[in-house]
Amino acid sequence: MIAVIQRVKRANVTIKGETCGCIDEGLVVLLGIEKGDLESDADFLADKIAGLRIFPDQEGKMNLSLKDVKGSLLVVSQFTLCGDWRKGRRPSFTHAADPEEGKRLYDYVCNVLGAMGILVETGEFGAMMEVSLINDGPVTFVLNSNEK
Repeated sequence: MIAVIQRVKRANVTIKGETCGCIDEGLVVLLGIEKGDLESDADFLADKIAGLRIFPDQEGKMNLSLKDVKGSLLVVSQFTLCGDWRKGRRPSFTHAADPEEGKRLYDYVCNVLGAMGILVETGEFGAMMEVSLINDGPVTFVLNSNEK
């Protein structure tokens, strides 16, 4: 499971011109679910995302977590993170989970994060979306549950 997380001042996702998810200070999470990913991968990433100390403290040092700053999450499904670009010019997406399992684990991640008391906004799994954000920093990390 791959998550690209970006610290943001605000962000939203729209589908066909309608906003379906919107946050102020927090994180945008682009989430790619691969074949073979398990709930344990989702639990690992959810715990990391909620607890990663990447927000500034009073001295401006990255020392506070999303939970510490009472930030929100905008979680967007992003199967292209699972793309294999090493051969040729057109990426292959054979490593991405099938849509049914991908949606199940996407929903699971969102529910785990919500159960931690974090406000979770989402896009729509499988939809064509437009994501707008004001990146704060910029601060961006790539997390991969296979690298724990």
